[in-house]
Amino acid sequence: MSASLLNEETVEPKPDVKPSTTACTPDERPISELSDLVDIYAVAEYLPPADWVTRLNLVRPRRDVLCLSVGTRFLKRSLDVVVSLVMIVVLAPVLVFTALAVRITSPGPVVFRQQRVGLNLRGGKETKKDRRQESATAIPETGDRRQGIDRRAKANYGKPFTLYKFRTMRTDAEKDGAQFATKGDPRVTSIGRFLRKTRLDELPQLWNVLKGEMTLVGPRPERPEFMEELSDEIPNYLDRLGLKPGLTGPAQVINGYDNNIESFRRKVALDLLYLQNCCLWNDIKILFRTIRVVLTGSGAL
Repeated sequence: MSASLLNEETVEPKPDVKPSTTACTPDERPISELSDLVDIYAVAEYLPPADWVTRLNLVRPRRDVLCLSVGTRFLKRSLDVVVSLVMIVVLAPVLVFTALAVRITSPGPVVFRQQRVGLNLRGGKETKKDRRQESATAIPETGDRRQGIDRRAKANYGKPFTLYKFRTMRTDAEKDGAQFATKGDPRVTSIGRFLRKTRLDELPQLWNVLKGEMTLVGPRPERPEFMEELSDEIPNYLDRLGLKPGLTGPAQVINGYDNNIESFRRKVALDLLYLQNCCLWNDIKILFRTIRVVLTGSGAL
């Protein structure tokens, strides 16, 4: 594999070079802490086998997307635009057929819109002032300018955006509040089970990728309703939000669907592994492995 497919950050560290404590660090923590965090998570207890991921020899560990080279960011965005456009055009008949199937088999909207939390470049966790607010996970409606202060406070979890999916559950699926999907979930519709297994329900997110809210490969965006619990249960959970959320990633290829704390711990481990080894060649390998996951239906609920 040519060196051009790996980014220019892949260099051997010099013995006399000490990692800077200021570069790529939006918060006050020493950058060595992130390196230690990756080492802690990269053990058998948390990290499933991922030997196929190309390891980069970085001069210093990465904190977020700003630590990627300009060339790497340009290549990722170019790949996002080209692939999402091509897939939308090529899969247009599949999109139409899927939409008709959802419409015919169950009442309700064809496309399901849900708020998710995306890129977080602030690096810090919520403050004590944030915790005193009435709802730690509520994200105000974009049209209400009077709630702007709360919106800025909640951005500490990451940038909120609207994610699109083909609807796979009944319209009253969350009448008792937000909850994770479970194996054999009775809320899933008849066509929804097939869409989840084949990942066809995720295709509308190509529009999120084209808009720049998501990328093809990156950490999966989480719902704001679960952010406080997950960040409390899993130390440094928010560190995985340093990259733009992705349609797929090593966590989706290896770990499958997450619905318990242990699976989320594995997700954090894999997302941190990807953050430190993000490059075009790894993205290509992940995309091809995603195709295999789609064809086999592995990891679906």
